[in-house]
Amino acid sequence: MRSNLMKLGLEKYPHRSLLKAMGLTDREIDQPLIGVANSFNELIPGHIHLDKITQAVKAGVRMAGGTPLEFGVIGVCDGLAMHHEGMKYSLPSRELIADSVEVMAMAHPFDGLVLVCNCDKIIPGMLMAALRLNIPVVLVSGGPMLAGRYQGREVDLISVFEGVGGVKAGRICEDDLKELAECACPGCGSCAGMFTANSMNCLSEALGMALPGNGTIPAVHAARFRLAKEAGILVMDLVNRQVLPRQIATLDAFKNAVAVDMALGCSTNTVLHVPAIAREAGIDLSLKLFNDISDRTPHLCHLSPGGPHHLEDLDMAGGVPAVMKELMDAGLVSGSPLTVTGASVADNLAGITVLDPQVIRPVASPYHPRGGIVILWGNLAPEGGVVKQSAVDPAMQVREGRARVFESEEAATHAILSAQIQPGDVVVIRYEGPRGGPGMREMLTPTSAIAGMGLDKEVALITDGRFSGGTRGAAIGHISPEAADGGPIAFVQEGDRIKVDIPGKSLTLLVDDRELARRQAAWQPPVPKIKHGYAARYSRMVSSGSKGAVCE
Repeated sequence: MRSNLMKLGLEKYPHRSLLKAMGLTDREIDQPLIGVANSFNELIPGHIHLDKITQAVKAGVRMAGGTPLEFGVIGVCDGLAMHHEGMKYSLPSRELIADSVEVMAMAHPFDGLVLVCNCDKIIPGMLMAALRLNIPVVLVSGGPMLAGRYQGREVDLISVFEGVGGVKAGRICEDDLKELAECACPGCGSCAGMFTANSMNCLSEALGMALPGNGTIPAVHAARFRLAKEAGILVMDLVNRQVLPRQIATLDAFKNAVAVDMALGCSTNTVLHVPAIAREAGIDLSLKLFNDISDRTPHLCHLSPGGPHHLEDLDMAGGVPAVMKELMDAGLVSGSPLTVTGASVADNLAGITVLDPQVIRPVASPYHPRGGIVILWGNLAPEGGVVKQSAVDPAMQVREGRARVFESEEAATHAILSAQIQPGDVVVIRYEGPRGGPGMREMLTPTSAIAGMGLDKEVALITDGRFSGGTRGAAIGHISPEAADGGPIAFVQEGDRIKVDIPGKSLTLLVDDRELARRQAAWQPPVPKIKHGYAARYSRMVSSGSKGAVCE
């Protein structure tokens, strides 16, 4: 056992004495020691119940003959961090999470790990650590929030964000918004649509690193706690058989995850997180691979923010297993990769059927013929930009418009909410990338303002920052190279014409090369916005969004 490094032999009696100081018996010390990484806190609705999920995991470990040892992990609530300085720290927290799990598992050599998580950066951060450490691991999430109910319709957090723009546009009154805010988030869990947290929980399942049901069983259902117990039991089996993460998360498994990403219409943030996770296993997932898989994978599930359904609907329709079965039967995912269940994908999917063909469409009759995400290329994004095409209105799939240029999210939001943006405009927000932001802030406030004011069928938004999984409309992010690195987005001027062609996968600044060269020669690198602390260090180490914004 790996834990023998700190408990076996004459020289380890001091170590055993320290373990006994915590009340552990010799029997508990001699059993496999399982680290339980718990990201519970009292700031995130998706995490507020993880103390109970963790207790269920620990019960499962004990039932299977192991000794669970819990430790804490930080987590940021993106919704609360949105549209202020705090959002600069959200994506960077992913690296801290990965590093902290690595530190704990190396300083205290656990025999296995159960990773208890639920929200945007915590899930990928923990999976990055799992593949870096390569010891037996099971990931279990706290599950999605139920949708709220308002005036006879299902609503969620994005409904409230968009309601702000609705008030500004005079479409609803502030009292309506206040009432909506009361009921949009009815309880614990990750926000109810196919936003980043739920995207990553579903993809963890598709990757084989989490049990079936991990992505969709609602947070408040008893089945969620039974799943947590099963995760604790299962990790002991993985320890006994020495099944390791890199045996599970192979290239074929990552391709499966990307195919499920496209079928579900997941968050554009998956294009940051999935390559970052793969990198820890020594696997290079290029942006071209995302496009190749998107081209051949139909969009089967139309979930909020682009569609009417929520995670509870997907769960009742059969969840991720039903989506994967539909894709596997069409030859779009491989049945051969191993999963944490100890069985292959194909074995796990035996007997699975779609229970609601309106929530999970057949491959022959999809919501859209191509996947939810597409990568755009062109002279404005030589290394690519990302858009959730399944959440873009048909009228905005091809559009040419006038550039309205802003040096920050706040400046753009002020212009949008004060009615300075007109139909046909292309809002450009720059110096918000991984290095220039720093931290690559999400732009949910301006995109929601555009949608709430009824401009999402008329106005595009382009940024070297990124978007919440709750963003809808022609919102194109991750523009690389970013402005702070001298990417072409830095040279856009007010009034320039920009052409967006999503079906053609192109993003073009309609300015001739000589003029662009002149602007580039006159450009000066910006002064860093944050000069000390973790964000300043992060800005010096982080790579391009096209490479997953990993620290190098």
